[in-house]
Amino acid sequence: MVSGGTAVQVGLLVASVAGLWLGARFLVDSVVRLARRFGLSELVIGLTVVAAGTSTPELVVSADAALKGLGAIAVGNVVGSNIYNLAFILGVVSLLRVVPIERSLVHRDGLVLVASTFVGAGVLFDLTSSRVEGGVLLVLFVVYTAYLLRTSVGDGTGTATPSSGTASDASEAEPAVPTGLTERVSFQGRDALLLLVGLAVVLVSGDLMVSTASTLARGAGVSESVVGGTIVAAGTSTPEFAVSLVAIRRGRLGVSVGNVVGSNVFNMLGILGVASLVRPLTFEAVLLESVAWLLVVAVLVVGALWTGRQLSRPEGGLFAASEVGRWVLGLVGLVG
Repeated sequence: MVSGGTAVQVGLLVASVAGLWLGARFLVDSVVRLARRFGLSELVIGLTVVAAGTSTPELVVSADAALKGLGAIAVGNVVGSNIYNLAFILGVVSLLRVVPIERSLVHRDGLVLVASTFVGAGVLFDLTSSRVEGGVLLVLFVVYTAYLLRTSVGDGTGTATPSSGTASDASEAEPAVPTGLTERVSFQGRDALLLLVGLAVVLVSGDLMVSTASTLARGAGVSESVVGGTIVAAGTSTPEFAVSLVAIRRGRLGVSVGNVVGSNVFNMLGILGVASLVRPLTFEAVLLESVAWLLVVAVLVVGALWTGRQLSRPEGGLFAASEVGRWVLGLVGLVG
């Protein structure tokens, strides 16, 4: 429990979001450079390494919440983050620029995204997630990741994700997955140190976020599911948003989608699985509304990509607006 007035708690929450973003970027930069040494394609790096790195805040927050018996925050964070990633992040990305998608990302990983969402929804339908169910989810995630890595290592094709076709030659020469935040820092053992520092910052920030969010929810007299599915979810999704915006600037639009798709699969299978193994999760029935909406959003996004292999600006605007509306409803309940 975090002590202090509302202003102090909000300040600590903002600080925890900043810490999660910085720590996750350290993790992503260091692990991406290591992954390239093993010959992984940029698309698979986006789907696995970057997705796992940017989802580290969700992992830490949900596992910490489970450990403290706050199942509503743990599950609300996973579900809310996935909705935020698909509706808001992809929506904003496509508003800025039409997003063309690689065929394999739609046909293979889009189907995995929908399937994992339905599997996760099935697990959560009875308002609980047991250790056995968590173990099954984690095994499914490991199988999917192992398949991606096996088909990528040593494959000389697909090493670049598609661009919008308007990027400059300089942009085309840049790696698809950005690591610019720490690229200027160079010394022996840099990546190992950044990995440890990033992990430590994420762990501390995640614990602070869980404690602060729980205190805010109890102080306002609202459901922890609401706080977990809105404020906490958006805060832990900050790294995904940052990576997607940098990818847009470089003309590497496929990275934005690959990052979001990979993060959502990781959240629903890996993070929900780990959190359930830490401690069986229970939560309020109100969260099932968010689970149902996540199913709708996942099917609509993949359907839009499947039919046109791109997200248009009108589609992105509708997705982003839907998330703004969900936030308004959630915050009205929080304030009220």
